[in-house]
Amino acid sequence: MPLPRRSPLRLSAAALLTAAALAGLMSAPARAADPAGSDHDRALQRQLRQLIAAPGGPPGIIAVLRRDGRSEVHRAGVAEIGTDRPVRVSDHMRIASTAKAFSGAVSLRLVDRGKLRLDSTIGRVLPRLPRAWHRVTLRQLLNHTSGLPDYSEDREFLELLAADPRRRFDSRRLLDFVAGEPLRFRPGSRYRYSNSDNIAVALMAEAVTGRRYEDLLARLVYRPLGLRDTSLPQGYELPEPYLHGYDVTPPDPPEDVSEVLSASGVWASGGIVSTPRDMAAFVRGYAGGRLISARTLREQRRWVAGASEPAGPGANKAGLAIFRYATRCGVVYGHTGNFPGYTQLIAATADGRRSLTFSITTQVNRLNKPELLEQLRDVQEDFVCELLRR
Repeated sequence: MPLPRRSPLRLSAAALLTAAALAGLMSAPARAADPAGSDHDRALQRQLRQLIAAPGGPPGIIAVLRRDGRSEVHRAGVAEIGTDRPVRVSDHMRIASTAKAFSGAVSLRLVDRGKLRLDSTIGRVLPRLPRAWHRVTLRQLLNHTSGLPDYSEDREFLELLAADPRRRFDSRRLLDFVAGEPLRFRPGSRYRYSNSDNIAVALMAEAVTGRRYEDLLARLVYRPLGLRDTSLPQGYELPEPYLHGYDVTPPDPPEDVSEVLSASGVWASGGIVSTPRDMAAFVRGYAGGRLISARTLREQRRWVAGASEPAGPGANKAGLAIFRYATRCGVVYGHTGNFPGYTQLIAATADGRRSLTFSITTQVNRLNKPELLEQLRDVQEDFVCELLRR
């Protein structure tokens, strides 16, 4: 989601540290590395420091590798500029578009329960939505081949956001911003990432169950996976403690944008708040198939050409609310996301036994920081290689 440049919620520049100083504030992995792995650990830590020192780099980074029942935490920088507090696995953060994987988890569980089918259409489940959209199926929403226009690119939506970044939108009416627009292309004919898709998925889940999406998340995802610090708020505030997110646009000093935007404007497409610890548990369960049947898992992993936003490590392909990242060291499954102040990657092996979460505290994508994105993807690929290393 875009952020109106230089919001009125600016911090004093006197309280900010320089990127060079931040690069020096780095803690060791939570689990001491064994001698054979020390060179790998040092190389990974060096790459995190280089990301922080890069132009437009994040003030803080945390990467959590989980394998063989043990977690390794690599981190660099600080959780909040002006302090020496390290980033922790219990820090809350905005998970950006990795929230789309949660809508996938909800809808695919409802498929298993017979409440939805992958060929359920908008017209049948959500007849109030524009007739031009009625042929779009749940499958096409989940793999971004629906053709729905993206409400987050709508001029009126962006003007309202610029006028009041903390505006409380009616999350269930976000698609109204593009209700007068036709489909961008024939459903199923091509791939185009759209924030509208997962709003429609959540509305379909509500329509067939009679329950609020927030309640479905708790019943179908949080509780089965033991997620205790994950929520979908409507406002702009983050629960304490939280990982502060920043707009880092040299030569301006970093600006804290953690609580600039209301989550109501992204809702099921990117509004969830979680922690690195919960995200690791989620992606192991989701990518590993714990939440859905083997039959539905096979359908989820029918791949089409397409990349997550921002692109994840290696070669990307799109499934149903999940992406396949084929790196030089092997394949992992997950999702990425970016939001003002945060960029996220969650990934796991097909069996869910190994996972990686990689969180940085500034927004990086192909439009705002293309060079830094390529550096970030390279580092993420090296972490995937470490995850898969025997």
